[in-house]
Amino acid sequence: MAKISVFGFIAGVFLAFTLSLPAQPLPPIELGHRSTVRSVAFSSDGVTLASGSFDRTIRLWEVSSGRLLRVLKGHTDWVRSVAFSPDGRTLASGSWDNTIRLWDVSSGRLLRVLEGHTHWVKSVAFSPDGRTLASGSVDKTIRLWDVSSGRLVRVLKGHEDIVRSVAFSADGRTLASGSDDNTVRLWDVSSGRLLRVLEGHTNYVNSVVFSPDGRTLASGSWDNTVRLWDVSSGRLLRVLEGHTDWVTSVAFSPDGRYLAGGSGDKTIRLWYVSSGRLLRVLEGHTSDVYSVAFSPDGRTLASGDGNPYDGNEDYKIRLWDVSSGRLLLVLKGHTGSVLSVAFSPDGRTLASGSRDKTIRLWDVSSGRLLRVLEGHTNYVNSVVFSPDGRYLASGSYSYKEVRLWEVPSGRLVRVLKGHTNWVNPVAFSADGRYLASGSVDKTIRLWDISSGRLLRVLEGHTDWVKSVAFSPDGRYLASGSVDKTIRLWDISSGRLLRVLDGHTSDVYSVAFSPDGRYLASGSGDGTIRLWDVSSGRWVVGILYPIVDESYNHFVLFTPDGRYDVSDEAVGKYVTVFKTSGNVNGYSYAVYEPDPSRRVRGLWQQIFR
Repeated sequence: MAKISVFGFIAGVFLAFTLSLPAQPLPPIELGHRSTVRSVAFSSDGVTLASGSFDRTIRLWEVSSGRLLRVLKGHTDWVRSVAFSPDGRTLASGSWDNTIRLWDVSSGRLLRVLEGHTHWVKSVAFSPDGRTLASGSVDKTIRLWDVSSGRLVRVLKGHEDIVRSVAFSADGRTLASGSDDNTVRLWDVSSGRLLRVLEGHTNYVNSVVFSPDGRTLASGSWDNTVRLWDVSSGRLLRVLEGHTDWVTSVAFSPDGRYLAGGSGDKTIRLWYVSSGRLLRVLEGHTSDVYSVAFSPDGRTLASGDGNPYDGNEDYKIRLWDVSSGRLLLVLKGHTGSVLSVAFSPDGRTLASGSRDKTIRLWDVSSGRLLRVLEGHTNYVNSVVFSPDGRYLASGSYSYKEVRLWEVPSGRLVRVLKGHTNWVNPVAFSADGRYLASGSVDKTIRLWDISSGRLLRVLEGHTDWVKSVAFSPDGRYLASGSVDKTIRLWDISSGRLLRVLDGHTSDVYSVAFSPDGRYLASGSGDGTIRLWDVSSGRWVVGILYPIVDESYNHFVLFTPDGRYDVSDEAVGKYVTVFKTSGNVNGYSYAVYEPDPSRRVRGLWQQIFR
């Protein structure tokens, strides 16, 4: 897997994330998920399929062709659940970033973010009239939201462990929830009153779903079984057995005749609901099947797979013909090692550089491959568009060169030569007149785009240059290096203005704030640091601890020893990268901070 760490400012907000990209040549097909597909859902008209993934995105697909329609980005952690509103106009997604997001399906626009859960959101479901959304969470609660306003209507409490799944009955009056307390609970939606507790499973309940007529409830569990319950009495009707590993997801066909179950045994099983008899087993997935969904006409079944812990990089969504069990379509993603990706300024084109020595240009709206740019004789490890989107620059391990391409035609405009070793980062100035390239030869080179002429060589780093960035006004260039420093340069003269010291490992990424006052740097020491550009002083550091492997915990720290932590990290050990021990290649030490040095609201105090 190739991992690309990205740090930058968007709308004045600092963001940091990592893209994990699979490893082999890029096929001329639609862009797919880059990690486990955890949830799939059909729109009410059966035209569109939504898939949510551990790659933090939701993808919308055209069912008839398998074409990728749109990628919805915004969640900062795994997307665990997706659901269409009954009219198909809105999509809800629940994530391990503790939020639910509502999206406009036609445009892909984010409508609102629903916040309130204090832990990961495991499941989301719309009421049949589309007015209410239910969400289940690791915080052991179910929350009911008003879709039009985003207002929290009610919190349902009673489960003694994680709520993994929620589902509305067909009339919208009853809500079912499945939990790690091994029970299914039925709730009255209007009052929030607990109606009944269904007991029988001997392990976690992963999935619950009502039959279309609302009379039967199905639940899938880690005990490898599916159980069918009579809703009115709570009586257990039948136990469906056959899976040899945990049942991750269950779904009724629209006519209520069939039930599908997806499992960790990598299969989907179809049963007759009336008799409990097994209809067929659908085989073909190479990893755990995490989600299943019927199309509205009941003729097609969708299933998503991928276990992030089994080393399997074959993340796919499969579409099956229900009547025959025949595999209709596989929605695939990259199969090659992608070392760099970049969007054009208008967002319509995506460029990807790969170990297959090519750059590929993709149409973002359809996922269609537009063209392949060939010429590099080694890995392409950096691609970037010019501000006007007319040109693409690519850096490669081949011949220590940078190539400039004309985007509309794919024509090679020129080859910039001069570096004496591999070229790693490339960046355009804001006005598009200059290009900066950093290299393993420890230098940065500034080029004139119109002529291809080398303007100057910036020397000073004592190891290879990993990242470069122009300030918004084009006056300064920042460079990050394996020598653990950031250097600020004056573009007009090439003079070194200052060296920013503080990181204890390679500096992988640098980015200026939109107003040019601050510089952010990301490092292999596990921290992000914000620097005051005018003084060169580091203002605050941001650390995401890895000791307890929680994405919800972070630490802010200042040069004078003050710190603040997220509420989830209070009282926990904090990771500080030093020299004792090693985790995932990082040197670290663990200590418990002095509570008296915590300053609540430290960020606001620094930047008010």
